[in-house]
Amino acid sequence: MPDDSFKAFVLDQLGALPDLRAKAMFGAHGLYSGDNFFAILDEGRLFFKTDAAGAPDYTERGMGPFTYERNGKVMTMAYHEVPPEVLEIAPELISWARQAIQVAANSKKSGKPKNRS
Repeated sequence: MPDDSFKAFVLDQLGALPDLRAKAMFGAHGLYSGDNFFAILDEGRLFFKTDAAGAPDYTERGMGPFTYERNGKVMTMAYHEVPPEVLEIAPELISWARQAIQVAANSKKSGKPKNRS
């Protein structure tokens, strides 16, 4: 399956991260480093957790947020698609992933509800 090979590729690229695992969720996969849910794999695309400070790094490269449909409404989560050129270079991808892990950790500490529009 294409999604399985993409998942294997991403996990291989991110292999240097501590306690990395993928967990199936609603037809996609959530990626965790330790207790931090920092990424979503869905339909051959990788999305990293973002905040207001980091999101422009993605949007300036034309990468949009993770969206899904619920009760006829399009919902947006604070995860942005990783640019293909970043995905291909493991050290750069790991750097971006570490930022996403930090955002996820900070989000848990702040106790704020998840950012959904």
